[in-house]
This record gives sequence, structure tokens and C-alpha cells, in this order.
Amino acid sequence: MQFDLVSPERLLASVEAAQVRIPGAEGDMTAMPGHAPLIAALRPGVLKVSGPDGDSEFVVSGGFAEIGLEGVSVLAELAIPRGEITAEQYGAMVDAAAQRLSGLRESGETEPGEIDDAEKFVADTAALGAEIGLSAG
Repeated sequence: MQFDLVSPERLLASVEAAQVRIPGAEGDMTAMPGHAPLIAALRPGVLKVSGPDGDSEFVVSGGFAEIGLEGVSVLAELAIPRGEITAEQYGAMVDAAAQRLSGLRESGETEPGEIDDAEKFVADTAALGAEIGLSAG
């Protein structure tokens, strides 16, 4: 199946894939050829692509995955090849998540569940650091 990964900065991957493991906001999922069509929100995590040329991993933070009968397209707010992410980039991700949560708490004008979602995003970002072996400190 076709796999495409796009961030606001660039096209990171456009390859043939046997399977794609997606860090979904509602739980991880693996898309394979013939998967039922689905659109899912992403959580901070590692997206893994397996194909004829081997495996690739990308750190993603937010965005959407569209799974179709012909392939998978991921539109990520942030996407970095796992081997290229630095402690500084990870620290910036943690800081941005914490600042968003702090801003929501200070504003006092939030929608129901918005603070809970921001807290989960902070926790997911922290868990990502443990998964990739980086810390924000």
C-alpha cells in the first residue's frame, strides 16, 4: 500500500508499505493493505513504517492519519525522523505542550474537556521521551 507522511515543512516519506503503526489519540493501531477506511487523530508518539525497503520510524506530535483502501496518509503537525530528533527539539515539544496547558488553565475560558485533553497531551509527550530515550531536562 502507499504511505505518505507530510508535515507543514516537508514531505517526509512517500513509500510502499506493508504496514504502518500509528500512535492514535484513542490508542495505537496498525494499518495494513485492505484496512477499513478511517480517519484518526494522532497523539505524540513514534509512527513506524514497514516495507520492502526496511523499517522507518518518525516522531510525530499531533495531526491526523487517513487510512484508505489504497494506503495511508499522515498529516502531522510535527514529524521528525526518529534518528534525527535532538534533545533540544524534544524539549521544545515538552515546553509547547506545557505552555498550552498553562495558558488554558489561566484563561478560564475553556470548552468542556479542553484542559483534560491538554493534560493528556502533556502526559503523552512525556511518555514519548521515555520511548525515544530523551528527557526534557
